[in-house]
Amino acid sequence: MLEKLNISTMTDLLTVNSISGGKTSAYLSSHYPADIDIFSLVRTNDKSCLFKDRVLASRVEQKIGKDFVGTLEDDKIINTIFDLEQHIGREITWVSGKTFDEIIEDKHNYLPNKIARYCTTELKTIPIAKYLYNAGANPVKMRFGYRANEIKRAKSMDSKKNEFGFVEVKIPIGKHANGNTKWKVIDYQSPEYPLIKDNIFRDNIHEYWLDKPVRFAKFNNCVGCWWRNEIMLKKMSEDHPNKMEWFAKMEEGTGNRFKSDITYRKIIQHKLQMELFDDDFNECDSGYCGI
Repeated sequence: MLEKLNISTMTDLLTVNSISGGKTSAYLSSHYPADIDIFSLVRTNDKSCLFKDRVLASRVEQKIGKDFVGTLEDDKIINTIFDLEQHIGREITWVSGKTFDEIIEDKHNYLPNKIARYCTTELKTIPIAKYLYNAGANPVKMRFGYRANEIKRAKSMDSKKNEFGFVEVKIPIGKHANGNTKWKVIDYQSPEYPLIKDNIFRDNIHEYWLDKPVRFAKFNNCVGCWWRNEIMLKKMSEDHPNKMEWFAKMEEGTGNRFKSDITYRKIIQHKLQMELFDDDFNECDSGYCGI
């Protein structure tokens, strides 16, 4: 746990590497050492998504200080973060907010979708921002793994900055006397994009990891991310049937949808005329959280 800091006595803001579990953010942490490397774990309470290696699961629980049943991302991402920690020779801070199940319940069973993209905020941004706030480390310089061809993503992030150059976020800081959550808007981070600055593309990143002892999932982010197209989601249902079942059951249990035009049950049941391979897809198909 990061010790309490007094930002007012610092001549510069702390630097933070935002790690997703993919090759790009791992490259960022490997080549651009920061004061803090941080990863936010997406959890579920659903035992059908149980992380089978319970010894490793106990290490995760020690990292996050919470129970860990399973994740709705590829299980291999757990290995990625532990491998990466050894590779960079620095401790990676793990955080985790409420489970995805609990967040959906808090939203009165309204599911995240293109209209209400709250999943990134609730599962990634708020847990990280809350941790840094509680440590007295806000605001920070937050480094994002946007590559040289992802200038549009950087401009989108920059457009969120306030008059002081910081991206704000609203985080829970306690409870009111009536039991309701007390919220506070904070200056969260000033974004930086080292890979864009240094002209780093996907090929540079892929080549770097070819001979390194870090295991990566085929695709990162939630298996059933609604941002992914239907063909990609069908592939996910073949590779991760238990996790895609979670998304289908969540729709059926709430009466709502992640996608407006098709249910996840229909995606799972769809019969394709061809066999799908990983090479049929790229990162544009996989969806991203945007952190």
